[in-house]
Formats: sequence, structure tokens, C-alpha cells
Amino acid sequence: MVSTFKIVTLAAAINEGKVNIFEDHYYDSGKVKVANATLHCWKRKGHGNQTYVQVVENSCNPGFVSLGQKLGKELLFKYITELGFGKKTGIDLNGEGTGILFKMDKIGPVELATSAFGQGISVTPIQQVTAVSSIVNGGTLYVPYIVSEIDRKTITPTIKRKNVITKETSDVVKYALESVVANGSGRNAYIENYRVGGKTGTAQKVGSDGRYMSGNYILSFIGFMPADDPEFVIYIALDHPKGVTQYGGVVSAPIARNVLKDIISIYGLKEDINGLPKVYRWDDIKYIMIPDIIGKTKKEARKLLNGFKIEFVGDGDKVIDTTPSVKSRVKEGSIIKVLLN
Repeated sequence: MVSTFKIVTLAAAINEGKVNIFEDHYYDSGKVKVANATLHCWKRKGHGNQTYVQVVENSCNPGFVSLGQKLGKELLFKYITELGFGKKTGIDLNGEGTGILFKMDKIGPVELATSAFGQGISVTPIQQVTAVSSIVNGGTLYVPYIVSEIDRKTITPTIKRKNVITKETSDVVKYALESVVANGSGRNAYIENYRVGGKTGTAQKVGSDGRYMSGNYILSFIGFMPADDPEFVIYIALDHPKGVTQYGGVVSAPIARNVLKDIISIYGLKEDINGLPKVYRWDDIKYIMIPDIIGKTKKEARKLLNGFKIEFVGDGDKVIDTTPSVKSRVKEGSIIKVLLN
């Protein structure tokens, strides 16, 4: 299994009131001792002191172990089963798998800890998409359909279970996953002026001998858009890609971004500048918000647009419009066409 399963643990802990992701903190030293096992974070030196929003952004394994321990095995696996894992989803295709979960009497402290961050259990992609859809739609679990084309008039949603989580929990999870894309491991799926939420995954594959295979991973990203009111959920997985850095955020997130950009184009989704702004790092292409210069003089506009390339259109002295529009974000140094009166 992969880190994308952490969404389930997060939703369960918030829904049960076990954590306030904005106020509660967790200190990550890079590892956590559970019974006779030492479980490591992907960042060996740890992330230090974090809020639980940052635990999610950083995909911090020890932080999710703590959430699993706060829940206990009965509560965690209650949500896992209510979200449809461990059984067929009911899609109209033969040969659907059920995945593999621990039996309750076999779950000790270590199994609880590893399950909380998605290791030691197996689920199918359609189970994952169905569960995450339920979490971000306000808590209703639907039967998924496999379709060859979409005619919204003929698709009748079939509800499997209502109120798996509350709408309030759903809203908090959506915020946290939008923050993953804006500030955390999913930053390569970020799309300027659109709201995207998601979670990366890096899963080490298991060989025929039951042992983890060295250097052999499935890299994944599950994402949704618009983040505040999702209409689309996508799941990208790459099986042992060659010649790349073996992290889902590096490999699968950029592919997800391209798919989401195609969705924007196909469905004509409107821009939304109210999402979380991206926190830029030194190696990122930087985007800057165009200031509101409507009604300003040509001289004032030139000063406010410092850092952009400006093309003035018209021979007046007052700005009446811009392309791209004001308050949208564009690449640093982009050309801004300014229409004068």
C-alpha cells in the first residue's frame, strides 16, 4: 500500500475528535519505536516540531503512527471497512479484487502503526478512488461505475453508505490536502489560479519471497479539483519507473498536473484565485499575482507592474483592462497587455 492511504487515517482522526490539525503538534525525530519495531520517516533526520497540517504536507510516517495510536485499532479499522476497503466496490467488471486487510485478532501495536500510514495492507485503485471521493464529497460512499462515455442524464448515483464522516470533517481534510499541493509533497501538481488537493504516494514493492524489493517502487498521486467543491478525482500510478527519483511527488504529481490541466480545458473550468497560495522554493518557477491597476494612470501602472513585460494598447492615460486579468497569477517576467482608455 502507499501513502495516499493516509487520507483515511487523517479523516478518521479528525472525525473522532482525536486531533485538531491546526493547533496540535507532533515532534518528528525521524523514527518512532513501536513495541519491538522501529518505524522510520522518509526523511531520516525527521521534520522536527510540526502542526498536524504539516504532518500531512510532509507525509510524515511517525506523525501518522501517532494518529493511528490515538484512534486505536477498532476505530481505525471501522473507518477502513466503512469506506469500502476489504470488499469489492461493485463495479460492473469481472475479476475485481477485494484487497487484503489485517484480521482484527492479528492486529497488534506494530500492525496498527503501519496501517495508519498505509503499509502492510493492500487495496485496489478503484477502492482508493471510491473512498477518497467519499471523504471529499462530504461523507457519502457511492457505487462506482466504469463507463465508455459520459452522458450525465443516464448515470443514476447509487448510495452505499451515508455520513461516513461529517461535512465539517470533509472540509478540514480538503483544506489539508489542498495545503499538501500548495506547500507540501504534492507541490508539483499545483496549478496557478485553480484549486487542487491531493496526496502523493511512494510504495516499495514486495517480491515473490514476501520481502520488500530494493529500489523497486510504485509512485502515485491521488488528487481532486476544485479543492473546495470537488467534481473530479484522479489517481495516477507508475509501476517501477526507470531513471527517475523514486518519490511520488517528483514523478506522478507532474503527470497528474497535466491531466488536471486537460480537464480544465475540456470542461472549461473557471479560474479561482481564492485557493491557498504556493510557498515557493528556490528551484520553482515563480508565479506572481497581477496587481489591480484598473483606473490607474499609465505611469502608476508601469510602477506597479515592475518585474513584468508591459505592452500598452491605446493612446489614453487610464487603465481600463488587462490581459491576463488583474489578481490572476502568471509566471514572473510574463507579458501583460494593458488596455488604455
